[in-house]
Amino acid sequence: MLGERARLGGFAIPGRISAGGGCRLIAARDGWIALNLARGDDRDLLPALLEQAIAPDDDAALERAIADRDAAGLTARGREMGLAIAALDETPVSPAVERLGPCAQVAPPRRAPLVIDLAALWAGPLCGNLLRLAGAEVIKLENPNRPDRMREGEPAFFALLNQGKSNVALDPALNADRAALLALLARADIVIEAARPRGLAQLGIDAAALAAQRPGLVWMTITGHGARGEAAGWTGFGDDCAVAGGLSAALRDASGRIGFVGDAPADPLTGIVAAHEAWRAWHSGAGGRIGLAMSAIAATALTEERAFDPALLHSELAEWGTATGQPFPPAPMREPAAPARPLGADNARWLG
Repeated sequence: MLGERARLGGFAIPGRISAGGGCRLIAARDGWIALNLARGDDRDLLPALLEQAIAPDDDAALERAIADRDAAGLTARGREMGLAIAALDETPVSPAVERLGPCAQVAPPRRAPLVIDLAALWAGPLCGNLLRLAGAEVIKLENPNRPDRMREGEPAFFALLNQGKSNVALDPALNADRAALLALLARADIVIEAARPRGLAQLGIDAAALAAQRPGLVWMTITGHGARGEAAGWTGFGDDCAVAGGLSAALRDASGRIGFVGDAPADPLTGIVAAHEAWRAWHSGAGGRIGLAMSAIAATALTEERAFDPALLHSELAEWGTATGQPFPPAPMREPAAPARPLGADNARWLG
C-alpha cells in the first residue's frame, strides 16, 4: 500500500519534508520536532504556538522561531492547541493496544460481522477494508457536509481503501440523522472510529456506554497517542506519529541524517493491527472497547524489527538515508475489486 500510494502521488523518498508535503522536521534549540501542517487552518495557529507574530506561510521565519525554543515545550504547547506535533526523541506514553473497559464475553458468533466504519483518511478505513476481505459486511459512514478528505483529495487511493463497502451519509447535527446513526450502531458487531473524545461527544456518541450496553460489541478506538488521560486529546497523523514512535530517530542513528521514514507509516501499521485485534475479539466473543495508539504501534513495530534482524534494519535505514529525492521502491498497482460507493449511495438500504 505504501508503494501504491507513492506511485499515485508521484512521491520521492523524503528528507525533512514528508512525502505528502504536510509534515516537516524542524530543528529546535535542543532537538528536532515534527510539525504537521496538513490541515487548512493549522498555519493560522502558528503565532499562538510561537507566541510571536509570524506570517503563516513564511517557512524560513518558522524555522528561525523554532530554533530558539525547546522541543519538549513546543511539543506540549502544540498538543494543547490541537496541532499534530511530535519530538524526535520522545517515548510513547500509551500502550500500543489496550482494553478501555470491561470485556464482556459472549458465545462466539456463527456469521459474518457487520462493521460500521466511522473513520476517515487511512488507518481506520484500512482496518475496515481488511475486515471486508476477511468476510465482513462493512458500512462506511460519512458526514455529507464533511466527507472523508481522501475521497476528493486522493480518489484512486480512496477507492483502494474503501472498495466494496456500503456508504451511508448522515449529518449528526440533525436530530433525525443522529437517531439514525445510533440505530445503525445498535446493529453493529464491530465499530471503527478515530475521533478524539470531544468529537465523539459532538456526534452524540458515548462509546463506553454503547460498548457496555451491548455484550459482544467490539469498539475500536484509533488514536494518535492513546485514549486515556491527557494523551486522548492529542492530535496525531501518520507522519508525526511515526516520528513519535522513534522511526526518524532510528534513521538518524543508522545514517546520520534527519528525515522521514516511508510515507506516514503509522497509518498502515495501525490499520493492520486494528483489523487483527478487531477480528480476534469478535471471533472469540470478547466484546468491549479497544484502544490503539498510532505512535506506540510504530514504536512496537520498530522494536520487533530490531529483534528480528538488527543488522538488516540498520543497513536498510542507512540506505534509505542516502536515497533522499529518489523514487520510492517500485510496487505493482492493484485495481479495486469492487467500486467505492458514492456518498450516501446505500442510505435507503440501511436506513429505510
